[in-house]
Amino acid sequence: MMQPNSSDVFIVGGGPAGLALAAALGDAGLAVSGLTPDGPDAPWPNTYGIWRDELEMPGLSPDWLGHQWQDCTVYANGREIPLQRTYGLFDNGRLQADLLARGARAGVQWQRGFAGEISHTGSQSQVTTRDGRVFTTRLVVDASGHHAVFVRRPPKRDVAMQAAYGIVGRFSRPPVRPQQMVLMDFRSEHLAPEERRAPPTFLYAMDLGDDVYFVEETSLAYYPAIPYEVLQRRLQQRLAYHGVTVTEVQHVEHCLFPMNLPLPYLDQPVMGYGGAASLVHPASGYQVGAALRYAPEVAQAIAQALGAPGQAPAGAAQAAWRALWPTDRIRRRNIYLLGLATLLRFNDAQTQRFFASFFDLPTAQWSGYLSNSLSTGSLLRAMLHLFWRAPNPVRGSLIAGVGRAGGLLWPALRGQPV
Repeated sequence: MMQPNSSDVFIVGGGPAGLALAAALGDAGLAVSGLTPDGPDAPWPNTYGIWRDELEMPGLSPDWLGHQWQDCTVYANGREIPLQRTYGLFDNGRLQADLLARGARAGVQWQRGFAGEISHTGSQSQVTTRDGRVFTTRLVVDASGHHAVFVRRPPKRDVAMQAAYGIVGRFSRPPVRPQQMVLMDFRSEHLAPEERRAPPTFLYAMDLGDDVYFVEETSLAYYPAIPYEVLQRRLQQRLAYHGVTVTEVQHVEHCLFPMNLPLPYLDQPVMGYGGAASLVHPASGYQVGAALRYAPEVAQAIAQALGAPGQAPAGAAQAAWRALWPTDRIRRRNIYLLGLATLLRFNDAQTQRFFASFFDLPTAQWSGYLSNSLSTGSLLRAMLHLFWRAPNPVRGSLIAGVGRAGGLLWPALRGQPV
């Protein structure tokens, strides 16, 4: 029987990744405790999108979606490109409540507080909170986000950031078509010529119903991060160019997170999950879907490792790291990082031509690329398909970009963390 403040696994962080793994660990029969500053039922501040088909697999549910759109499009290089795929926004409250209920049925216990220190002795780890409480566990999972509390990773200076400034509200006229979702709108006629030479940004927007819309100016990735005030100004310019004014603001969203953090050290005695584990997809910035999909396999690996008597935290953590980041998944991530490094060097015109070519690929290829569901071979074939189908200016940009980012190529193919 577990002693008070003792558990098999102790999770630091109660966001989507932490709750998903806590529920999966509970389902695997482990005693799970967690620590989060505001409680696990505190509202999540950001919106999270996902393609519906990514939730159509065992253990996941399209019922977690609060909104869905079939009219999904991209605007790039002077074209509107229909995507022929259903997109959704999570109902944060519904997803959160479902994960909490699963955890509660399995006995997951959550505490409020801030993690302060960690120590490892023999077959146990101890987490001491800032207010002096001590929790003993066989494995600590850090799911505290990109600025992880305990997870260590190699230093990196030039971290590319995805930044976005968005508004949920009402407008003088619809900023997008009724019942439409715009994944990327790169049209830039509203910008002065000198602004078009700056890093490109795009509109991400959707009709939420009842004359309420969400519009967000987004920088896919850039170093240094594009300031919120620049994104806000560009959003205002974009709306004004189309004769749209904001009449009511219901919510303002600020997003800023890294796209190419190095993988953590995979031999440390703490396991990471979510942003702390560099789970953000370098091609899209999405991670919630991956955190939901990977949670069961990581939980099973942890349960199996902890089944060994006297298992040290380092051994259990390494088993969990191997489940989350097997060599082939690392290899694919490195290939995506190579693509991101190439894209970071594109100007507005190059970016528009690239995405117009990318979304002309067969749906199975571009969708698999964005969801990280392709095998390494299929991923490379999709990239070659893009190269051969793309017009010469895109090919030239890709060749030049890969040449400048060539230092990533060999580690990418070998599956070495970068």
